[in-house]
Amino acid sequence: MCPSSRKILLLTSNHHKCAEANMILKPYSIKIIQKSAKGIEIQSDSIEEVARVCAKNAYSKFRVPLLVEDSGLFVDALRGFPGVYSSAIYKQVGCEGILRLLAQKRQRSAKFVCALAYANSSGVRLFRGVVHGTIASRIHTGAGFGYDPIFIPKGYSKPFSALPKVKASLSHRGRAFVYFGRFMMKNKSS
Repeated sequence: MCPSSRKILLLTSNHHKCAEANMILKPYSIKIIQKSAKGIEIQSDSIEEVARVCAKNAYSKFRVPLLVEDSGLFVDALRGFPGVYSSAIYKQVGCEGILRLLAQKRQRSAKFVCALAYANSSGVRLFRGVVHGTIASRIHTGAGFGYDPIFIPKGYSKPFSALPKVKASLSHRGRAFVYFGRFMMKNKSS
C-alpha cells in the first residue's frame, strides 16, 4: 500500500469482511484497519438504520473516520427472513437451517443487501449495495463465509463460495465498498 493511503477503521469482529474491504478499496488508496468494538446494536427492521446509528455512536466514541457495515440475506419465500437478523440466524442454524426452511419451496429467489455507513466529523453517509440471486438446493464448499455457500448471484450457476475471483465485484458488500471508494476519490478531504 502506498504511503499516501488513507486509513479508515472498519468496526467488525469478522476478519473476512476486513480482508474483502481491503481488496476492494486498494485501487482507491484506502487501507481498512479492523477494529473490534463491542457495542449495543440497535434493534430495527432496517439494516440501513442499524448501520447509520452504530456508525454515529462509534464516531462519538472514537472520533476518527470509520465504517460500520450491516448486511442481510432476504429470502422471498420466507418473506424476507432472515433479513436484519441474518448474522444471528446464521450463528444459530447456519446455511443448513435456511435450506431446511426452503426444502418444500419452489420459489428460491433472494437478495443480499449491504448498508455501509461512513462516519466522520461531517456526519454519517450511507452506501447501499444489493445483489439479486437464488438460494441453492445444497451447500457448496469453497471460499467465502456466511451464506456464500448457498447464495447464487443472478446470471451465474454457482454460489459465491465457488466464485472467489468475481465475488468482490458482484457482491452486495463489494458494490457498497466501491460506491464508498468512488465517493472518497471525489471528496478527497472527507
